[in-house]
Amino acid sequence: MSEESNKELQAFGIERIMELIPHRYPMLLIDQLTEIDPGKSAVGIKCVTMNEHFFQGHFPGKPVMPGVLIVEAMAQTAAVFVMLSMEQDVKDKLPYFMSIDGAKFRKSVVPGDRLELHIALVRRRGPVWRFRGEGKVAGQLVAEATFTAMIADKT
Repeated sequence: MSEESNKELQAFGIERIMELIPHRYPMLLIDQLTEIDPGKSAVGIKCVTMNEHFFQGHFPGKPVMPGVLIVEAMAQTAAVFVMLSMEQDVKDKLPYFMSIDGAKFRKSVVPGDRLELHIALVRRRGPVWRFRGEGKVAGQLVAEATFTAMIADKT
């Protein structure tokens, strides 16, 4: 890998994310990737604002990001990582969730938080990828889960 392409993998924003995964508003839950260690790990960022659609009902007067959406944001970070890691052309591929294990939610994520989504590859077998994810706010663990995804053809 050239030094220039390695720099490209160090940080990028929403435009590049949208090239790599199909998610769009209101389900696109990551804003940028700040670190990528090819074949090993990545860190995504979700800047949580009061403008999120889910705060209308979760919960009025006490907005809390739903835990399932924190796990989804971890999975989207992993999906971007997978698409960057695959050596083949990925424009006709989609990442699909297969399982979530051991999800734990330790602290509320609220408007104004900068949610860091740390994912690490546990193993890969063909099109199936398993990850360990942690959500952190200001360095404090707020959520964790292990999850599996499969990369499949769009058709």
